[in-house]
Amino acid sequence: MNWLNSDLVGYVAATLTTSAFIPQALMTWKNKRAEGVSLSMYVILITGVILWLTYGIMLSAWPVIIANIITLFLTIFILAMKIVYK
Repeated sequence: MNWLNSDLVGYVAATLTTSAFIPQALMTWKNKRAEGVSLSMYVILITGVILWLTYGIMLSAWPVIIANIITLFLTIFILAMKIVYK
C-alpha cells in the first residue's frame, strides 16, 4: 500500500461524497420544487458539515476542509431552495 497516499484517499472520498449533492441541487433548481427535501434532515446535515469543517480546520486537513466548504455551500443552497419554494 505504499502507493496509496492518505491525502489522495481523502481527496477522492471528498470528491465523491461532495459531488453527491450536485444532482439534488441541480434538480431542485431546475424544477423549482423541493417537496422531497427534508427540512429537518438538511438542518441536521448542515450542522454536521459545520462541525466537520471545524474539525478539518483544527487538524489542518485540507481534504476535509475543501470538501466541507463545498458541501456546506451545496447544502445551504438546497435548504434555501426548500424554504423559497415552500
